[in-house]
Amino acid sequence: MTHSDPSRRPPGRRTLRWIEECCGLGSTVRVLRPLPGGGHVNHAVVVETGAGSVRTLVLRRWPRPADEDAHAIAAEFSPEREIAALTLLAGNGVAAPPLVAADPSGAYTDAPALLLERLPGHPPRPTSNDLPVVLIQTAAALLPIHAVRGASSMPHYVPRIAAEDAAPPPRATRPDVWERAAEIAAGRAPDAPARFIHCDYQPDNTLWAFGALSGVVDWSEVSCGPAAVDVAVMRLHLGLRYGLPVADHFVEIFDQVSGGYVHDPYWDVRVALDALPCGADVLDEAHVMLHEAFLGAALARLGAAATG
Repeated sequence: MTHSDPSRRPPGRRTLRWIEECCGLGSTVRVLRPLPGGGHVNHAVVVETGAGSVRTLVLRRWPRPADEDAHAIAAEFSPEREIAALTLLAGNGVAAPPLVAADPSGAYTDAPALLLERLPGHPPRPTSNDLPVVLIQTAAALLPIHAVRGASSMPHYVPRIAAEDAAPPPRATRPDVWERAAEIAAGRAPDAPARFIHCDYQPDNTLWAFGALSGVVDWSEVSCGPAAVDVAVMRLHLGLRYGLPVADHFVEIFDQVSGGYVHDPYWDVRVALDALPCGADVLDEAHVMLHEAFLGAALARLGAAATG
């Protein structure tokens, strides 16, 4: 991505004027604050409308196509994809941010942009006491997501990295684990019904207020694919942050709330490989070892299933 990418600079007057026009005659942007994290550039926006009311919004911006680094921002991470996802989600009982306005080509702004209602809350940082609540609510929140109709209109799930391109990260301590994982990923994926899936369903993409899940954000990777992808992504992040027993407990809870679910470790292997390409070169040895422990446990389960 080039340094001239306008989405990486503070929103200019052109973008602020677009926000104000979207909120109605006489509206004024009063607060503009960058939000941390994520592959997109997000800003919290407070707008005072001409009628005197206050709206709290989020401005999400994408690099212009000419400014994209092909290895950092894949074509599927498009504003059009998130617009389609949010349109399908509206009215389906999913706690997703409502879409206020969109300028996917950047015709009226300094970069392709979406304007969303800002949901209350913040990403979870649970203690051991409230972690069970987080697991239960994040598991239950997957049910309405996977039940959204129109999944077939979304792009089909495609792994971020091809199995033949998977390689042990620079600080790998167990290259054999990575090589075996690549062999598994190169095989045929388990058969599973296609569902509407988030594809990056992890704790940092959930919001919490007063101990309750208040929203799920970042819908730019929504796909039509196996529900197990979302379960595996959450398992990976829980395992890396809290340990493998917590990741295993999440599957047990999802099994309970869904009325019956058997998790195939193939998907743990697949998503663990996909999680590394963008940042493998900067992971320290401790983080690489956590990934290896997660992959090793998945491979052990696959081996046990094959011999059992």
